[in-house]
Amino acid sequence: MGMSGMYGAADEKESIATIHAALDAGVTMLDTADFYGMGHNELLLQKALVGRPRESFFLAVKFGAMRAPKGNFVGVDTRPAAVKNFLAYTLRRLGTDYVDLYQPTRVDPNVPIEDTIGAVSEMVKAGHVRHIGLSEASSETIRRAHAVHPIVALQIEYSIVTRGVEADILPALRHLGISLVAYGVFSRGLLTGHAPSRESASQGDIRAHFPRFQGENLKANQQVVSRLRAIAQEKKITVAQLAVAWMFSRGKDIVPLVGARRRDQLSEALRAMEVSFSAGELAAIEDAVPIGSIAGDRYGAEQMAALDSERPVSKSSKANS
Repeated sequence: MGMSGMYGAADEKESIATIHAALDAGVTMLDTADFYGMGHNELLLQKALVGRPRESFFLAVKFGAMRAPKGNFVGVDTRPAAVKNFLAYTLRRLGTDYVDLYQPTRVDPNVPIEDTIGAVSEMVKAGHVRHIGLSEASSETIRRAHAVHPIVALQIEYSIVTRGVEADILPALRHLGISLVAYGVFSRGLLTGHAPSRESASQGDIRAHFPRFQGENLKANQQVVSRLRAIAQEKKITVAQLAVAWMFSRGKDIVPLVGARRRDQLSEALRAMEVSFSAGELAAIEDAVPIGSIAGDRYGAEQMAALDSERPVSKSSKANS
């Protein structure tokens, strides 16, 4: 996402070099969306993947978010006809016959999830999609979708400082045998020490609109990060590496997405795979950042209200967990 303007300007040459470095290092999953840069990210990947055997990488694509010419988001559309239209354009931009994982980026309140997943299932049968996923869906929605066609992964925000998924959604995923693909592992830069304030964010940086990066919230959150930094320094790693290594400690069914835009960021994150924590160190991390200690929601109020994953859990859903 960061390679296509969502965090401000990015260097295309460096972006492609970073993708190449990731593939050469053994990274296989490449996560994109048709609305990242309004098609730019998919075209970037096509350029970066020229000459690479198709079976050597796994393409995960999100769809459904709509944008206006100025770039502002204007809603979600996951009607069956729209699903097939989005996919047709994605395949053309990526220069491939199929995507490995196809997933609606949000649950469309105007379309039954059964209809959306049914349409993607048709594309599986046609050979254009290998697997179906979801993004930011509640446990109840996940079960309904899974009853139509096997869901293999849920993409949702999950990090040391964003752990709401642990209450209901993660147990439901594990009950159904579905993997969790974690985005926001660095809490959009908050856990790397390079978080911009609302005032200092560059043009086009969406973080300027997120509550966690504003005013007193940012100051409070920087204090949280300083506690993690003390633990990281004692272990001779960076806070970013601590964040990635912590994600790996949560289970083999969790796949952390690392949004590196540069090769040095990628290298730093990959070194986290060599890090392990003792029970005592994990306890120290938990003590440093208790659940709910981060200030501010992960999105603005309007976006939070639109997240299916944030809806209250019904009694029947709890009973089925």
